[in-house]
Amino acid sequence: MCYIMVMKGVFNDVELYYEEYGEGSPFILLHGNGEDHTIFNVLIDELKKHYKVYAIDSRSHGKSGKGELSYSLMAEDVKCFIENLNLDKPIVYGFSDGGIIGLMLASKYPQLISTLIASGANVTPSGLKWHIRTFFKVQNFFKPSPLLALMINEPNITREQLEGITANVLVLCGSNDMVPYKHSLYIAKAIPNATFKVLKGENHGSYVINSPKLYPIIASYLS
Repeated sequence: MCYIMVMKGVFNDVELYYEEYGEGSPFILLHGNGEDHTIFNVLIDELKKHYKVYAIDSRSHGKSGKGELSYSLMAEDVKCFIENLNLDKPIVYGFSDGGIIGLMLASKYPQLISTLIASGANVTPSGLKWHIRTFFKVQNFFKPSPLLALMINEPNITREQLEGITANVLVLCGSNDMVPYKHSLYIAKAIPNATFKVLKGENHGSYVINSPKLYPIIASYLS
């Protein structure tokens, strides 16, 4: 059964739109920059057979309300979401910006979630390949965008913050990702007991965005 609900978040009074599917342990999905929850439609079809899935549109994305943009604010939004719905140590899957939000959430609130799976996340702006950063800067120069500015100026997650994560963590990246292999490996090595997996032949979102490849990877890790 599928439930579609709208929630008004506590933090900065931002309305978060989310869709709720299935029954079981809570599983939260966080999309990337400029996207919405619909990138997970294929993944949801599998996850909802085993979990209660919450697919959220981040602030200023999709059907959610507009608000000031920063990764720390977005992480607080998800914290409020978890607390307001009384979710008990959910699993969180985050793609790109969603992975950044997940890392910030897990580092600031170590007891809040049980597991984080992060795909194509970076912990500093320099964690993106130089030509990608340059492209974003040129785009933002000619057509300023809060979404582009977010990726150009943030995040700034320290190694100490990563070392404080106590949740189970799987770090994923494509071999052709816009986040270099070495940066993803740095994240995984900094997080205690994290698992690291490189997906050969995949780019930033090829195995994520409505792809049947993602669920088996998640299921294998969680089993």
